[in-house]
Amino acid sequence: METKAASGINNAFYDNLGEMWYGSDDHPIALLRAENKARNKWVLKQLEEYPKKDLNFLDVGCGGGFLTNAVSEKGYKVTGIDLSKKSLEVAKKYDQSKRVEYVEASAYELPFESESFDVVSAMDILEHVEEPETLIREASRILKPGGLFLFHTFNRNPLSYLLIIKAVEWFVKNTPKNMHVYPLFIKPKELKAMCLSSSLDVISLEGLVPNLNSKAFWKIAITGKVAQNFNFVFVKNTWTGYVGKAIKR
Repeated sequence: METKAASGINNAFYDNLGEMWYGSDDHPIALLRAENKARNKWVLKQLEEYPKKDLNFLDVGCGGGFLTNAVSEKGYKVTGIDLSKKSLEVAKKYDQSKRVEYVEASAYELPFESESFDVVSAMDILEHVEEPETLIREASRILKPGGLFLFHTFNRNPLSYLLIIKAVEWFVKNTPKNMHVYPLFIKPKELKAMCLSSSLDVISLEGLVPNLNSKAFWKIAITGKVAQNFNFVFVKNTWTGYVGKAIKR
């Protein structure tokens, strides 16, 4: 993760998670695990539908390896990059395939040749960096023509501020200060423009939100913990969190 930011975003806490990446239920990382269960299925579906089966996949800002390890277990060639060396150590530990290549690197300067990947994902990083347009430009550079850029981030509006920042601070124990900062959230039209300027055409957007109809969601307010059955669901609106797919021209 990018760790120094004028916006005040706190990315340093990722270095201190250790086994909490996979075991904590009283920290927002448990929300990320739940979110990833839904996102991973979505990403794998995009890969299954991709015309090339022996594709080369890169996850930018891979953290503790939630996505990279899941993709590698399906037999794909996978690389994950992150600035958090300690997070990469956790990712390697939980890589059951033992095939993922983990690289300590900046999303702003990817250490790969141009047009060397078929699919690049940016799933928990766009709202954590000062210059998402630079990250997107780098992702486009290393993508082959016709390759996919898969992303997830948060919309910028009062509802997303309330749900993603304030509600987590109020109800989830051990929430780090400035884990998310509102100015770094990205409106879909802004993200589309960033992609367009980097030869990426956004072809789909879907909302991804906590399941408000589940008992597990409301238990968080009482316990401050995230239950194992807490889940996220896809919706048509992109008012809060959203995933998207773009194609390299």
